[in-house]
Amino acid sequence: MDSVTQAALGAAIGGAVLGRRLGRKAILIGAIVGTLPDLDVALDYGDAVANVTEHRGFSHSLFVLTGLATLLALLCTRFAPAKDISLPRWWCFFTLILITHPLLDALTTYGTQLLWPIDLSPAAWPIIFIIDPLYTLPLLLTLGIALISQRVRKACTWGLAITSVYLVMAAGAKLLVEQRLAPALAEQGLQEAPLLIQPTPFNIVLWRATVIDGDRYYESLISVFDGDHQPRFEPLVRNTELEEFALSSQQGQRLTWFTGPFLRYETQLLDGKETLIATDIRLGFPGFHPFGFTLATLENDRWRPLAVSEQVESTRAIQLETLSRLASRATGNTSALCASDFVPPEWRAEHVVYRC
Repeated sequence: MDSVTQAALGAAIGGAVLGRRLGRKAILIGAIVGTLPDLDVALDYGDAVANVTEHRGFSHSLFVLTGLATLLALLCTRFAPAKDISLPRWWCFFTLILITHPLLDALTTYGTQLLWPIDLSPAAWPIIFIIDPLYTLPLLLTLGIALISQRVRKACTWGLAITSVYLVMAAGAKLLVEQRLAPALAEQGLQEAPLLIQPTPFNIVLWRATVIDGDRYYESLISVFDGDHQPRFEPLVRNTELEEFALSSQQGQRLTWFTGPFLRYETQLLDGKETLIATDIRLGFPGFHPFGFTLATLENDRWRPLAVSEQVESTRAIQLETLSRLASRATGNTSALCASDFVPPEWRAEHVVYRC
């Protein structure tokens, strides 16, 4: 999640746990500690793929953060002016603030290495978009009330209760979408295909489904207000004939470990060289994928893996018109937006403008 949300969550937990003892200081300490795991963005791991795949690594490990919480609790017990707060109380304070950060991150699509250094694929159970105002605003509002009224613990507890209910609603919405998708997937023979269901930007009403089927992948938009409308799958191409060359590099293998099969391949002329690029199609929205990486260049008719990958900057960004159409589609207006409306023509498996 974004830093504002993580700071607000940490502040609310801090106020709920030690607001009665520390007052407003509990909110301030919670906000600062709650953002600590994201300081790893300042680290350079050597190339673009490493920087993306190592983020939410050691700094988001439940093992590391529990150890850090223990250290902070010991220091506060020894040196903090508030001598009436016990070690277990300090430990609960710091542990809850720190571990809820990666646990919330794990509810987004990106992926979080909760059990680092155990070599497991990043955990991702996406029920919330990486920025969701309807999750963040209740936290900010109740924190404001806590600071003004000085009823710190009660206000912060209310903020946490409201946002927890919101997450339960998000999980319920995803379950509803899964149930609506199941018959459509079976009809297409895709019930065993890799499937990713995630919310579209800034809401939990409109959901995006991505299905991998060999060289093709399918995108679909499903709103909780679609009623009896049958989900439609829009076919796009992955260019899997390039996958072998992408996976021949260490960066390509690392990227696949991070994203699973949700990669699309293409070639572009960069700096006068034909360059192989892999795009993470999980993140963003079809036509607006922010993470593309150079993996190899064509030399003497052979693909040569790059020693250092670079991120290819996207030339497109989501506009207000796109958000307006997303909002209209979320209401159940199926003609307002199709999943592939913004993708380049060369991405389409069928070279027609698909109308859902």
